[in-house]
Amino acid sequence: MENAKYSPRLAGKYKSEVVPALMKKFAYTTIMKAPKLEKICLNRGVNGAVTDKKLVDIAVEELTTITGQKAVATMSKKDISNFKLRKSMPIGARVTLRGVKMYEFLDRLISVALPRVRDFKGVNEKSFDGRGNYTLGVTEQIIFPEIDIDKVNKITGLDITFVTTADTNEEAYELLKELGMPFKNIKKEGSSN
Repeated sequence: MENAKYSPRLAGKYKSEVVPALMKKFAYTTIMKAPKLEKICLNRGVNGAVTDKKLVDIAVEELTTITGQKAVATMSKKDISNFKLRKSMPIGARVTLRGVKMYEFLDRLISVALPRVRDFKGVNEKSFDGRGNYTLGVTEQIIFPEIDIDKVNKITGLDITFVTTADTNEEAYELLKELGMPFKNIKKEGSSN
């Protein structure tokens, strides 16, 4: 069973480089206090899903291709007559990654997908939610090399949420920065923004 010995590159980096750096910066007394990446959630709303059910299937298929894990359709929670929307209609797709697949996806996102964004200068460091989670909006799914550009009939975006165990935005920022997330303005030491 060779798969049991496999460990993603970023998982090893987290243990060997990120945890010691975070412990030094925030003066944690134990390594268990160091924040870690819990899961990565990808979510995608599908415009026009009410009239064309195949669009949701395409979104599920694309998210499955990007992440390597089966995506599921998201259902509407209530009726909205103005949008011809009924409760429990498929309106999007989502997938949650943990463990090995999470680290592999993060590695591909940082090293391959984000540099393919046009005029890429880094990701916005202001998209933290106050509780240590970070959400990144991707405007085009074609930045992922797994997507065959010839088969794409509509360019759509998706949200990627990084859920961490950090208590503050600053701790989550340092965690993601140490893991290699290319933020626009790397904060200066001692600055408050």
